Amino acid sequence: MDHIVWLDADSNELNNLILGNKSMIIRGADRKLDIPGEITEGDALYLVSNMGETNVEATATIKCIFFSGELTVEESFETIIRNQDKLQLPDPQFEKYAGKKFLALIELSDVKSIKALHINDYMRSQGGNWLTVGNVAEYTMSGKI
Repeated sequence: MDHIVWLDADSNELNNLILGNKSMIIRGADRKLDIPGEITEGDALYLVSNMGETNVEATATIKCIFFSGELTVEESFETIIRNQDKLQLPDPQFEKYAGKKFLALIELSDVKSIKALHINDYMRSQGGNWLTVGNVAEYTMSGKI
C-alpha cells in the first residue's frame, strides 16, 4: 500500500529524514487517531515537505509502527522521550505532541530523495496530513514514479 505523507516544514522534518538525523515520524491527537486506511510494515511512503505543496520529494518504507491506546499525560510524555533519539523533535513539535492522548510513531527505513513528483491537486484537497492511496502512480501527473 502507498501513502502520501505531509511533513512539518518549519522543523525541516523532510531534510532531517533524508540526512539520517531522524528515523521516525509522529502523529498525535486527543481523540482516537484518524490515519486513513491500513498502514503496515513495508508500506511505501511518499513524503511531501509542506502542507500546502503537491510535490513528493522523497520516498521511505515503514519499518515499524506503534499505535498507542489512550495515554495519560505522563505516559504520552514518556513515550515521546523514550523515542526522542529517533524522532528528534524540536521544542515546538515536542510541545505539539507531548501530552496527546493518542500517539502513532512510525519508524522509517530506506529514506531516499527523488526527483520531485507532482501529485494531483485533487489529492491535496482531500485534507489531512496522511493519505492512503493504494498505488501512488495513479495520482501523479505523469502516472509514473
